[in-house]
Amino acid sequence: MLAYALRRIVGLLPTLFVLVTFSFFVIRLAPGGPFDQEQGLPPAIRANLDAAYGLDRPLLVQYGRYLSALVQGDLGPSFRYRDFRVTELIASGLPLSLTTGIAAAVLAFLLGVPLGAYAAWRAQAPAARLLMGLSMLGVVLPAFVVGPLLALLFGIYWPIFRVGGYVAGDPSYLVLPVVTLALPVAAYVARLTRDSMREVLRSNYIRTARAKGLRSRDVLWRHALRPSLIPVVSYLGPAVAFVITGSLVVESVFGLPGSGRFLVQGAIDRDYTLVMGMILVYGVFTLLCNLAADLMYGWLDPRVRTE
Repeated sequence: MLAYALRRIVGLLPTLFVLVTFSFFVIRLAPGGPFDQEQGLPPAIRANLDAAYGLDRPLLVQYGRYLSALVQGDLGPSFRYRDFRVTELIASGLPLSLTTGIAAAVLAFLLGVPLGAYAAWRAQAPAARLLMGLSMLGVVLPAFVVGPLLALLFGIYWPIFRVGGYVAGDPSYLVLPVVTLALPVAAYVARLTRDSMREVLRSNYIRTARAKGLRSRDVLWRHALRPSLIPVVSYLGPAVAFVITGSLVVESVFGLPGSGRFLVQGAIDRDYTLVMGMILVYGVFTLLCNLAADLMYGWLDPRVRTE
């Protein structure tokens, strides 16, 4: 298992290098620059700004300097948020975005796996069919529709939860954002679990377990659940990355001061270093989530580790 984990970790480095390189040059291809304004700056001031931030150098030189600083853990200064480093801006909002995203992912899997297992075990029950119908609705409805609906229902008609802003240390502000992020993932996980478990329940070893007189509960939880989770675990990495990086819409709907706003505002302002920092942070989290999914996949199916 250790060798399998090391191979996966080493494989992340080329992917991260390609991500940084591709993002660096693509951002520079966009029209405009960080100091372009409706009323142009005097040429002398513009030249001084370009020289101060190294934008007067050839593009390959800028790329080399950025990689050198990145190796040292420096994401550079923000071009538009004066007197702030990119790491300071990201650190101010990232903890809230991570808290919201991770809580949504945990809630989605805690809801989706049991509901999917029940739908597979009681496939002909009306409740199971109703659950699968609702799960399809959860998959197709986007967050910018679900979020305002939940805010309208539980913030205005029935004022149970907070619907805007955030106060540190008060989790009531995060209930609706977390639920909004978790619902589509929980619906998809439930459908994956249902389909996978239905296939497992048709296996020969499940028939053998039933023939030996094992209780239905033991057959489900001890023999059918673990192999049924293999496709769910495969979806784990993209799902967690989705709820963390996809919290931008939810943060905007509920007025949360997360880090997603920096990505949008940085792209609008052509703040190269800020956009690169956000892409790098989200890229690293996506790769780590996929790594965790690969390790769990190898634990669930030992054949993967020996390939």
